[in-house]
Amino acid sequence: MRNQGSLLFCARAATFSWNYKPAFLYRFSLSVRALSSINNVANTDIYSCNRIINDLMKFGSLTSAVKLFDEMTDRDVITWNIMISGHYRRGFLAESLSLYGQMVSQGFVENSSTFSTVLSMCSSAGLFRGGREVHCRAAVLGFSTHVYIASALVDLYLRMGFVDIALRFFSTLKERNLATWNVVLRRLCELGRSKELLRMYNEMELEGLEPNGLTFCYLIQSCGYERCLEEGMQLHCCVIKRGLGDSNLFVANALVDFYSACGSLAETRKSFEVIPPADVISWNSMVSVCAANGYAYDGLVVFRTMHLWDKKPSACSFLGFLKLSSATKNLVFGKQTHCCVVKAGFNVVLVQSALIDMYGKSGDIESAVRIFDSVPARTLECCNSFMTSLLKSALMEDVIDLFGLMVDEKIGYDEVSLSLTLKALSFFLPAGTAGCSLLHCCAIKSGFESDVAVVCALIDAYSRSGEVDFSRQIFTQLPSPNVICFTSVISALARNGMGNECLEILNAMIQNGLKPDKVTFLSVLVGCNHSGLVEEGRSVFYSMQTHHGLDPERQHYSCMVDLLGRAGLLDEAIEILRDTPWQDDFVIWTSVLRSCRVHQNKQIGNRAAEMLIDLEPENPSSWLQASYFYSDIEDFETMKQYREIAVARKVRREIGLSMIEVRDHC
Repeated sequence: MRNQGSLLFCARAATFSWNYKPAFLYRFSLSVRALSSINNVANTDIYSCNRIINDLMKFGSLTSAVKLFDEMTDRDVITWNIMISGHYRRGFLAESLSLYGQMVSQGFVENSSTFSTVLSMCSSAGLFRGGREVHCRAAVLGFSTHVYIASALVDLYLRMGFVDIALRFFSTLKERNLATWNVVLRRLCELGRSKELLRMYNEMELEGLEPNGLTFCYLIQSCGYERCLEEGMQLHCCVIKRGLGDSNLFVANALVDFYSACGSLAETRKSFEVIPPADVISWNSMVSVCAANGYAYDGLVVFRTMHLWDKKPSACSFLGFLKLSSATKNLVFGKQTHCCVVKAGFNVVLVQSALIDMYGKSGDIESAVRIFDSVPARTLECCNSFMTSLLKSALMEDVIDLFGLMVDEKIGYDEVSLSLTLKALSFFLPAGTAGCSLLHCCAIKSGFESDVAVVCALIDAYSRSGEVDFSRQIFTQLPSPNVICFTSVISALARNGMGNECLEILNAMIQNGLKPDKVTFLSVLVGCNHSGLVEEGRSVFYSMQTHHGLDPERQHYSCMVDLLGRAGLLDEAIEILRDTPWQDDFVIWTSVLRSCRVHQNKQIGNRAAEMLIDLEPENPSSWLQASYFYSDIEDFETMKQYREIAVARKVRREIGLSMIEVRDHC
């Protein structure tokens, strides 16, 4: 009896589960029946038709919904709203806007739902002009202060980049709910405006509005972008007080990303440990954090533990390892990561770009070429990674050819492509000024002429081809040049022996409130060296530490020793070297020996020749340079000995190449 009862119960349960339908499917089936039973739409009330159209839209029967809408003789604003939002949800933006235009032209007055939907459409699609027109219409009809419409308007103006207008409009709203605040915080986070974010959070608390997990996600993410460690830790305290650190996975993952962006691995690990093991996002974040900070072993331990928990790695984990391989040029580790990528079945473009970059930076250009050729659909990211690899391998002509391929195959180019190609042109002699001018035109046509990387590459390319006036012209046209732009034009002037102009640009840079860095000072010293400006170079060199708090490095000392040596001040040059860590630097002593040959300084020259041989006795050029020095001071016996040693070591001198461009001005 017990078994029969059990069988009867199972049969009833099976029958019940077969006949049971969820409420939304039941309602949809009723809507379909109602639609099929309607013989005369004209005699059906608007409410019933609106409900049927809404159900049809929700469940994907767009054709049936449009058919019923077209047959309706009487419509109201709700009917239009359902059709507009329904088309938009299905991805038909143009049809949604067309329906809105028909609605207005037929004399229907919008309600708050209409305006919020249309404004959201314009905002997400980037139709900013249309959004402003809708705003004007909403203001005329008295809807601009409605909370949902106001949220959509604030979002629109923030997407347009008009932050001040959006915040001013937001501050005038009488009613501001949490959703409106979160919209503002989200856009400010995307724009990297952390100061405004924190200020608005304080205003939010003063109004007595309780933030939710989404609010803290935006705030913490923004602090991570700006590396605001102290402010982010204060937000972390607020999260703990509200009990969101353990209960809200999104906030917990945001904290992991925040501490990793600030380089605090200990705090990153603590934030990671409180997250339940079931969350796969935190595992991938932790692997990426360890890899990004150079902790390969820790990253691999987390990666292995992740497998033990049966959690599949995402593309972000492999990207972290590939970036670490690129930075350390660890080809073996990169190949191991490549094998894991293949086993995991990742074939996304982002991973392929990282693989090309890893092989290129590790010196295995053949593998980079092989991966690039195997990409089914070449994208801009893959081409840029491959271009970087070719440039790293000094294949300048191939970089230029790849840019032409990107244009021919309609792949397009961006600021990275242009700057890399310009850099290749700088070192490719046959290109000349014509190639620079052609790419300059491409930058202007594509709107990248004001990008910092492109501008600096143009300044460098023109100066290397001898057109330093073009370099200065490009620089002067910049509305607000930064330190990198100033350094680029100083380097361009220095390269062409214009030391006084370098000093003028440096003074202008300081007067504009910009702080020069070590690269800037090195470029100025090079300019002084090429122009023989000893007093000016000495002043710049000593001002680095005394006025700007920058310790000179090897390149600065090398340039200063060369400047003093060219001027015959070899005793001062040796004095500068005495208290530095680079008094045993081969390149610096080569410069000293070269100056001793010019100024016939036997005492320091003998010391320099001995230093070269002691530092690199296996280097044949050490013996050859010493032999040249002894030949200049007419010590032919020593010269003969050193020359024989150099010949025995099979020293070779590379043949220098030079090229000039002849222009026809007729």
